[in-house]
Amino acid sequence: MTEEIAAKNNRLVWIDLEMTGLDPDNHVIVEVAALVTDANLNILGEGVDLVVHATEDELSRMDDYVTEMHETNGLTEAIRASTVDIRKAEDAVLDLIAQHCDPEHPAPLAGNSIATDRAFIRAHMPRLDRALHYRMIDVSSVKELTRRWFPRAYFNQPEKGMAHRALADIVESIRELDYYRRSVFVPAPGPDSDSAAASSREAVEAFADHLK
Repeated sequence: MTEEIAAKNNRLVWIDLEMTGLDPDNHVIVEVAALVTDANLNILGEGVDLVVHATEDELSRMDDYVTEMHETNGLTEAIRASTVDIRKAEDAVLDLIAQHCDPEHPAPLAGNSIATDRAFIRAHMPRLDRALHYRMIDVSSVKELTRRWFPRAYFNQPEKGMAHRALADIVESIRELDYYRRSVFVPAPGPDSDSAAASSREAVEAFADHLK
């Protein structure tokens, strides 16, 4: 395996969506942003940042909270003006993945609280769903563990903006994971093999009674 192929096997595909609501059966995607990072969270290339057109009927299904949010940040106006449909947005993300990732080894989807994003991807962008690994890297899971195990690190995490626009949300998620990597994970290059093996034995012993 060449170094380039090995590097591509460790890429992460970061996607954030803005929708008209949280139900994939009744709401639609109105903004798609995607970035690819290497294993060290360095952003590769320019990424994708597209507003997707929606009909007035689709926009009318937004509740008051979503309506106010999208109007305040200018997204609603951009949605009405957009000529991009969901297929074109899906194609753009697939092109980004093809440029940076190994098609034989699908990359995990990464982001913050991404279960809903994945549900919309599965429902509205099925080709993209198939191009992604079934495993996901959810930064919010790391956040919750940090809150419980390393509260000082949790309370010092970088503050997030409140723009609720897809590309900004992605960059903030990457930055947040980078912060956790620096503050709560074992410093690079990590433990040596003997230390890792010892930790493995300790974990096995700690849970042995529960796995009989």
